[in-house]
Amino acid sequence: MDVKDPATSIKHWVGLYSDQMYSWALYKTSSKEVSEDLVQETFLAAFQSFEKFKGKSQPKTWLFSILNNKINDHYRSSFRKPVIAENGLFERLFDNNNRWTAEERPQQWSEEQTHLLDTKEFSTVLSGCMQKLPINWASAIQLKYLEEKNSEIVCQELGITASNYWQILHRAKLQLRKCLELNWFK
Repeated sequence: MDVKDPATSIKHWVGLYSDQMYSWALYKTSSKEVSEDLVQETFLAAFQSFEKFKGKSQPKTWLFSILNNKINDHYRSSFRKPVIAENGLFERLFDNNNRWTAEERPQQWSEEQTHLLDTKEFSTVLSGCMQKLPINWASAIQLKYLEEKNSEIVCQELGITASNYWQILHRAKLQLRKCLELNWFK
């Protein structure tokens, strides 16, 4: 293969790496549509900056570094969009003294329910609940709890302050818990 011809090289790399890149993007974003877009944007960026690829690394390594930057950009941009919380969510969950209302108080989960992430059925329900969250809330949960990233790194990747980050996590966890209680525990 002629690595001096961008079109030929990119076309070859699409055939070799697009499935792996899509799988990685899907793992990071949990969205088929977003993953497809990110992979497409990655190949477009690689084509546009092809002259910067000197061949000192493997093409796959170079492409995945571009893809990871695209994923980070996606999360950063999602935080710039306004979040519209479920109307009246916090008023329904808490009383005037900031205590749980009786009907919304979280249920106790039994010991056998603590290993739910090992079951496919629960994972499907959790994924559905994650998709109902605003994109920036889901991004924060994904990075913190599913990818187990350090809080400072998450704030840096998402371009938010620590106080904003903790507030987002708190609200997202409340909404996730409510969704799980409605769709799994009842």
